Amino acid sequence: MAIFGLLMPVFLICFNIGQSCRNPDDFVGASSPGDVVIGGLFAIHGKMLHSEEEPLKPVIANCAGFEVQVFLQSLAMVHAIERINNSTLLPGIKLGYEIYDTCAEVTRAMAAALRFLSKFNASKDFVEFKCNYSDYTPRVKAVIGATYSEVSMSVARILNLQLIPQVSHASTAQILSDKVRFPTFLRTVPSDSYQTKAMARLIHRSGWNWIGIIATDDDFGRLAVESFGLQAMANNVCIAFKEMLPAYLSDSTIHGKINQALEKIVKETRLLEELKEIRFTDNEREVYFDSQGDINTGYDVLLWKEIDGRMVITNMAEYDLEKDDFIFADEEDETEFMNLKNVPSKCSRKCSPGQVKKVSASPHTCCYECISCPENYYTNKSDMDYCILCNNRTHWAPVNSSTCYRKMVQYLNWNDWFAILLLVLSVLGIVLICAIIIIFTRNVDTPVVKASGGLTVCYVILLCHFLAFVSTGFFIGKPKAYTCKTRQVLFGISFALCISCILIKSLKILLAFSFDPKLQKVLKGLYKPIPIVSFCTGIQVLICAVWISVRSPYVEENFSIRRVIILECNEGSAVALGVMLGYIALLAFVCFICAFKGRKLPENYNEAKFITFGMLIYFIAWIIFIPVYTTTFGKYLPAVEIIVILISNYGILCCTFFPKCYIILYKQEANTKSAFLKMLYNYSSKSAGSLSVNQSSLDSKSATPPIPSTNTCCNTKGEKNWVNGSCHFQASGYREMKREMQSTNLAGPTIPRRRLSSI
Repeated sequence: MAIFGLLMPVFLICFNIGQSCRNPDDFVGASSPGDVVIGGLFAIHGKMLHSEEEPLKPVIANCAGFEVQVFLQSLAMVHAIERINNSTLLPGIKLGYEIYDTCAEVTRAMAAALRFLSKFNASKDFVEFKCNYSDYTPRVKAVIGATYSEVSMSVARILNLQLIPQVSHASTAQILSDKVRFPTFLRTVPSDSYQTKAMARLIHRSGWNWIGIIATDDDFGRLAVESFGLQAMANNVCIAFKEMLPAYLSDSTIHGKINQALEKIVKETRLLEELKEIRFTDNEREVYFDSQGDINTGYDVLLWKEIDGRMVITNMAEYDLEKDDFIFADEEDETEFMNLKNVPSKCSRKCSPGQVKKVSASPHTCCYECISCPENYYTNKSDMDYCILCNNRTHWAPVNSSTCYRKMVQYLNWNDWFAILLLVLSVLGIVLICAIIIIFTRNVDTPVVKASGGLTVCYVILLCHFLAFVSTGFFIGKPKAYTCKTRQVLFGISFALCISCILIKSLKILLAFSFDPKLQKVLKGLYKPIPIVSFCTGIQVLICAVWISVRSPYVEENFSIRRVIILECNEGSAVALGVMLGYIALLAFVCFICAFKGRKLPENYNEAKFITFGMLIYFIAWIIFIPVYTTTFGKYLPAVEIIVILISNYGILCCTFFPKCYIILYKQEANTKSAFLKMLYNYSSKSAGSLSVNQSSLDSKSATPPIPSTNTCCNTKGEKNWVNGSCHFQASGYREMKREMQSTNLAGPTIPRRRLSSI
């Protein structure tokens, strides 16, 4: 009955408030005098009724829509104050209160705030205007409320004039945490920034990304929607629709801890500072205001379940503001929370790593297609918006890849089968060179070896071939600075020296068997073996020296191939390489021309014919090399040049020395002085007859075949004219040679004692 007796007068008060406001005292919902008065703002009614007869008249309109929950909150405030007054907590100090019904409207709340600012114990309610309110005592010392954030923001701006503390139990707008604009505002509920963050985390952990929003159409609702939109975007959650409802339909949160806060006030002054320092324990948890005036309590996550045809609401988890995570009472609640993922709420399926989201025609970013990342791009997480580019210099990635793979470093390694084959061919060439040296050394006094220019020239040529074969080894293995510089220089100088020596042999052959006095005179003037070889080789040495000094070859990493890094030698200057190879080609061409002119010389002595073949092989190999080398890439690029070096080296080596070795080993009867004399006699006979016919056609009066009169080289030992290791037979010795051969034929196969020539 006591409770009923308390409620009845209050109901009458609330009823009167809802009906009319004839004087300022009627505007007050409930009041009680005291030494310290605390104001209260509660939305006991949900809306205002505007007059249709005089809508523009400046009067406070009536209210409608009684809210029982808010009414109970106002009773809790009255009850807390009465408990304090009836206790010994504040001896000698009586607390009073003035409670106003805001009707969920800013207009009524502003009217109440103006009364709060009126002077304490004044005969009339008016607000004095001052530049400094330090000595001004307002009607109330603190205000509890309001319910709605929109109302609290308006009231807080007025209360800021006199720094009156305002503690709200339900206003959660994020903007109220701004202490620059709202320095006296405190609240016992968390900010919407935490609420929207917790909601976004809950939705994200449930595996949803396609949701709708329903909010109240006021400052609280609009700011909450804006804050939640940012949090949803950060968690890849899309908002399918937004529905704004009238503000008076919004629910409010009951929180009775504000009454306990009032019990901590021990002084009438420094009220705002004391409120900020309040700390108390609730269910073994310390509660306090942070620097933004927000309470440190979190949120309860409630789950609505239908059980046996009725709706049951269970507390499933708590969202902790400090830990920014959900706290579960037991494993069963956590399992039930995780089962929310089984509830589908997605516009599109999840894109796996290696795929990227491609937004479709829908305006929502959560509606997309999953496409594979292209080559050299990857994604390592699900539902990524873009593919990440690999470092193309060191890494690569296939299509639809979730990671980048390090490129393998490749070069023509020693254990590569193709490199081994090339090395075997090079070693075989060196073995052949050693065999040729042995054969020529053991048969140094035979006509074939002497006709080759002697051991000195042969050794120099064979040494050049040996160095050319050795140079191929510098093209294999991990490239280093010294190998890159050595390989081309070693080949270029050794091959130029080889061609220069062969050129001398070609000139010597032409000089030995030339019957044209003018050509013979020119050849004798040009034939300077050592200067020619030194000059031709010196030019190549100069080319290589300039190349190494100006644009030296160096080791380079080639990243052009997709999955590997090619470690190769950059030649430094393609022009220098071309000049070096081109100079060798020029020497080979001159050698080819000289050898080609002597291709019809005596068969057993005809080294020029084989030199011609060797130069042709060289030209064919290097002509093919140019397009192949320029179009080949990868680790087998050095193998192309090795092959060309082997072909040209083998070609010249075989054409120069194999015919001689064949005669030495298998045709020993042809490797005698008599055999060479007979061959020279037959060749001289043909040449002299050809000259006689040509002379008789020019001079018909001549009775005998004209024979050029020159010094013979075969009369005596002192008159020998040696060219290319043999006697240079000319027409003056033709008759004597003919007589000797005729006497030889009459006497039998025995070779005459008289020496006609020395090979």
